[in-house]
Amino acid sequence: MRVALGPLEAIIGHKFKDLKLLERAVTHRSWAYENMPGETDENVRSAENESMEFIGDSVLGLVIAEQLFLRNPTLSEGDLTLMKHNLVSGSALASLSETIGLGEFLRLGGSEVKAGRRKQSLLTNAFEAVIGAVFLDSGYIAARVVITRLMEARLQSVTPEASMDFKSRLQTELQAQKYKTAGYHLLKTEGPPHARSFFVEVTWETGKARGQGNSIKAAEMMAAAEALNIIKQPNKPTPKRTRKK
Repeated sequence: MRVALGPLEAIIGHKFKDLKLLERAVTHRSWAYENMPGETDENVRSAENESMEFIGDSVLGLVIAEQLFLRNPTLSEGDLTLMKHNLVSGSALASLSETIGLGEFLRLGGSEVKAGRRKQSLLTNAFEAVIGAVFLDSGYIAARVVITRLMEARLQSVTPEASMDFKSRLQTELQAQKYKTAGYHLLKTEGPPHARSFFVEVTWETGKARGQGNSIKAAEMMAAAEALNIIKQPNKPTPKRTRKK
């Protein structure tokens, strides 16, 4: 089954030179396995969007980092990092994907057909894959144009203060995956009293992450933000803890 992708091109504001890139970007592995029986795993992977999601995630992160730096030249690295995590979080990208109707263009198979078009993880991955497709089709500048066009309102409204509640987001994500509450531990402090840095580690049943800030609360938020990034990319190398059975 082929999906008419002209409307999606219009929505994102990019006309593809190679439309097969966009077609792959909206193809979930469930569709590929269902519609390519007998094919090797390598051929199936070449038809679905996980690899494109990988490159799209990197391009998206770079564009957002660049835009935040250019628009907020006096903010600290910590504030810029909080804002970046806010903009590229799974919930933020899923919300944007719903706004532009990306789910209607997804090629899904099996059990994903009924509910997959509104599933946060699928929408987030597909959005990143579409960005990857634009990059592969026409390069970084074209990808930057698409990203800033789609995310302009969010880029204008995001603030460090509005980006701080990563602890609640992490707890929600862990609950969704049936994990216990995360724990935060102060590892060390450095610097004089007027310019002190705090280092915190957050641990959960299958991993851990660290954060640094000018207060314990800020360090906890940075650790939670990094934890969300790790959970979002489960194949990213990271120290693991065995989940209790």
